[in-house]
Amino acid sequence: MIELQALTKTFGLRSVLRGVNLTVQSGEFVALLGPNGAGKSTLMRIVASLSKPTLGRVRVNDYDLPARADEVRRLLGVVLHQPLLYGDLTAQENLSFFGQLYSVANLPQRIVEVLTQVGLHKRRRDLVRSFSRGMTQRLAIARAILHSPEVLLFDEAHTGLDQEASALLDEVLRGVAAEGCTVLMISHDLPRALALAQRIAILVDGKIGCDVPTAGLTLPELTQTYERVIHG
Repeated sequence: MIELQALTKTFGLRSVLRGVNLTVQSGEFVALLGPNGAGKSTLMRIVASLSKPTLGRVRVNDYDLPARADEVRRLLGVVLHQPLLYGDLTAQENLSFFGQLYSVANLPQRIVEVLTQVGLHKRRRDLVRSFSRGMTQRLAIARAILHSPEVLLFDEAHTGLDQEASALLDEVLRGVAAEGCTVLMISHDLPRALALAQRIAILVDGKIGCDVPTAGLTLPELTQTYERVIHG
């Protein structure tokens, strides 16, 4: 579903991604770990068609990026550091706007479903600019899953969420994964990545330093592997 071959991204003389090779199969849940500055968010923005690679090949569901960006965007649900919401609209109005863009069937019912999933149905008529950081993040998650995308991209989606909301997001992720959605999630939370993902890839210095399945992997083993990879 997602295929990166020799992916390179430079900003001036600075190389952020240096020949990344990564494949995520249809229906697979992969967690991308790595220290700050490793290039994780840059990689995610390229897969989300929000940034162009300098070199290499990027394919999502057999569509090449950036040439087929319009087709790819219809497949994606994305939660990045920016919530991509309109503060002067209510939660319900935001979802109605995005749902119409994606031609979501039975949109009013679907809006109720996703707002209930993220615990915001009672606040559906409130302006988003009145929301806390955690509530805004919840609504961004509702926006991302509204159109039942084939691929979900989450860049530290748990940031700003309290314990209850984090647990709720874990339930959402498990649910969409069980339905066959492909998930690529950036996280700094090793225990959560181990609990949710089927594979873990560690990005360090712009390259994949390790790519391992989580089946049978213990947290001490993952922690030891992570420390070894990022410290060389």
